[in-house]
Amino acid sequence: MAERIEDSGERIRQGFDSHFVTIAVASIVPLKTLPEGARDSRSFAQVLSSIKAIGLVEAPVVMADTSRTGSYFLLDGHLRIEALKQLGIEEVECLIATEDDTYTYNKRVNRIPPIQEHRMIARAMERGVPAADIAEALNLQVESVIRRFRLLDGISAEAAEMLKDTPCSMRVFDILRQMSAVRQIEAADLMIGQNNFSIMFARALRAATPDNQLAAVKKGKGAAAPTPSGQQIARMERELAALQTQVKSVEETYGIDNLHLTVARGYIAKLLANGRVARWLASHRQEYLGEFEKIAEIDTLAPLAEQDA
Repeated sequence: MAERIEDSGERIRQGFDSHFVTIAVASIVPLKTLPEGARDSRSFAQVLSSIKAIGLVEAPVVMADTSRTGSYFLLDGHLRIEALKQLGIEEVECLIATEDDTYTYNKRVNRIPPIQEHRMIARAMERGVPAADIAEALNLQVESVIRRFRLLDGISAEAAEMLKDTPCSMRVFDILRQMSAVRQIEAADLMIGQNNFSIMFARALRAATPDNQLAAVKKGKGAAAPTPSGQQIARMERELAALQTQVKSVEETYGIDNLHLTVARGYIAKLLANGRVARWLASHRQEYLGEFEKIAEIDTLAPLAEQDA
């Protein structure tokens, strides 16, 4: 039974027990199957590396199975539990949920934006953490950690602030770095306005940038980057025009499509919030449950961020 706390005359119901409980991994029953390829993904590899380097940071969330003593349903932390099994770890500290709600507690957590990742790495390195240790914890190459550390070199502070919560890939910042500070701000504003942070769009903006708004080429080792030919510029301009046409076409139906998606997502999320429905799906229609969870976790119609090369 959930603990009740007196506060200004009102009773507040806690969603979790106050203490962690150590549970055998074998006693935890997942309520959904991992999608195909999840064990080969970069996210899973990072979880494995992080657990090896520093242990489990975030405790899984479970709920007691009232029909079987000592058994628990896994509400959140499926990748973490799978990683523990792969590492041969037999016990784990868990949070015990007191509400009969199997809809994931992690549904509002998104992938960390590149600029926020850069700032975390920068803070760690400023505190003396070696790049090799960070690379091991994140399952990255040391060179990749250094590149993330230097992500904002040559980027205007104003543009960086505008893009801090966006999914711009590192290659987009490489393109922005070729522009002047003022043009970087303009480009950031255009990307935000169009909700398009793709490499193609950034290249089109770079091609449409006047020469006097390009960053000065530094003299030093290596040859300077080649100047785009007239044919390349014309192609980029056509790509930009095509993108703008596509955006206008989508804008015409975006409102009604987004409304339909929101209504459908809300209804499915409400179904998944019912513990009995979720458990029945987990037992009889796991393939449906996985697809429903994907739909319920949709927040917007924003385009997916491109993966770093």
